[in-house]
Amino acid sequence: MPEDNSVDLASGIAAFEAKQFSRAMQLLTPLAEDGNADAQYRIAIMCQNGLGGVRNERLAVKWMHTAADQGHALAQHGMGFMYLEGDCVDKDGSEAAKWFRLAAEQGLAGSQTTLAMMYEEGNGVEKDPEEARRWFKLAGFDR
Repeated sequence: MPEDNSVDLASGIAAFEAKQFSRAMQLLTPLAEDGNADAQYRIAIMCQNGLGGVRNERLAVKWMHTAADQGHALAQHGMGFMYLEGDCVDKDGSEAAKWFRLAAEQGLAGSQTTLAMMYEEGNGVEKDPEEARRWFKLAGFDR
């Protein structure tokens, strides 16, 4: 990746974190189109929540899924959340569990906790108290 792209990524992330969403969208879109998962994830968040423009569910799913497919843990968590809540996609517990598991296996505590609760409740997965305890423990909870 040329140096210009890393500067644009840093500037785009800085704009995103400063809530300058239209500037972030402008800087991050070309990077997302070039395959940068961090840029894709942030664009998905902006599209999902209508930040810097109108809410665009189709683009939110497209960019979140593209970043998640590249192994971006936060995007995998985001896909899980979309399916768990039925946000931008049809509600689907088993699909949610699949995405949360991918992020949880990368050590994302929020995904580990959510997956544990899904096993505890039998939401999208077979109810399994042992598996729930295992994920809670990995997330740092002693249950």
